[in-house]
Amino acid sequence: MKIYLVGGAVRDQLLGLPVTEKDWVVVGATPDEMQAQGYQPVGQDFPVFLHPKTKEEYALARTERKSGHGYGGFTFYAASDVTLEDDLVRRDLTINAMAKEKGGAVVDPFNGRADLKARLLRHVSPAFAEDPLRVLRVARFAARYHWLGFRVADDTLALMRQLSASGELDYLVPERVWKETSRALMERDPQVFFQVLHACGALEKLFPELAALDGVPQPEQHHPEIDTLIHQWLCLEQASRMNLNLDARYALLCHDLGKGKTPPEEWPRHIAHEIRSSRMSQTVSKRLKVPRETATLASLVGEYHTHCHRALELKATTVWKLLKNLDVLRRPERLATFVGACEADARGRTGFEDRDYPQARYLMGAADAARKVDVPALQQQGFSGPELGEAITQARIQALKEYKESWNL
Repeated sequence: MKIYLVGGAVRDQLLGLPVTEKDWVVVGATPDEMQAQGYQPVGQDFPVFLHPKTKEEYALARTERKSGHGYGGFTFYAASDVTLEDDLVRRDLTINAMAKEKGGAVVDPFNGRADLKARLLRHVSPAFAEDPLRVLRVARFAARYHWLGFRVADDTLALMRQLSASGELDYLVPERVWKETSRALMERDPQVFFQVLHACGALEKLFPELAALDGVPQPEQHHPEIDTLIHQWLCLEQASRMNLNLDARYALLCHDLGKGKTPPEEWPRHIAHEIRSSRMSQTVSKRLKVPRETATLASLVGEYHTHCHRALELKATTVWKLLKNLDVLRRPERLATFVGACEADARGRTGFEDRDYPQARYLMGAADAARKVDVPALQQQGFSGPELGEAITQARIQALKEYKESWNL
């Protein structure tokens, strides 16, 4: 029995990056031998075990063969006669197909170290084209390591195009697409994930609403970059720069989808694109089975992001309606996410990257002003039922009027 550290841990060690989790491959062992040494079996499709002390995953070396459609359409063979190279050849990228024995040298049968040096994301074997999930995984690695200069190798991108055209992407289950997408959105360069998908034809298959923005013009005065899809990439760059959370990043991904439905004769204006964007975000969220709060925030940003941009001009009554629709009194954390997404939208434009965005501070302060209304005092004045509700609303609007006056001083 031999045990090897494999995959991402070896890759990141060689890159000088922190290793967050370790995966191990066991060569020359049987499930019974593993359990006899205290390893706990957890794998359903193939033998995977948890170390009795560290709880890290140890998988028996295995091979795989395509047996159906999608990323789950494989049969696996794991036995003591499977070699380390047999196991590594089934992996996606050469930089993920290296191993290291404890205290030993790096085992690199597919030149992963050379590709690390060349900053290339290259497939290990033609079997890469059998698994549609690898299109998403490679795009995500491109987003993760873009800052180091990595790019997808031309021959690998060709295989990704082949996969996109084959119809195999249709067999990816929504939950898995969302899992990869949500992880990619939180990478250092999330826009690269979608750019790679676009380059290989997968964006049109998985995110047709986003692909439809390619080439759609916007008013140059507000959007010097003009192209709506480029604006999307710039927004995601800002989201990473501002360290926004997943809800804000997904909302940015959806906030301008409605512009893809604007009749060309109306370009470059996009009248009422906010409502269209909100509805289209709901469609995307339903298709991908996006978590409820994440989907809700995306719908709200789609509908109200231009309200946020104009916050300093809005009447107190309109500001209150906005805060009420955002449900900020019960969900105060939602407003911070909302204004963060709107700020990234405002900065996600060529030449506007460092512009001040006082609207965010203004709305946060407005929410505080509305929140400070003394409801018990109104009850003591005799208000109750619907009259109390109306009195509270008017008190909050008055508080917002005073807040606006003090802001403008």
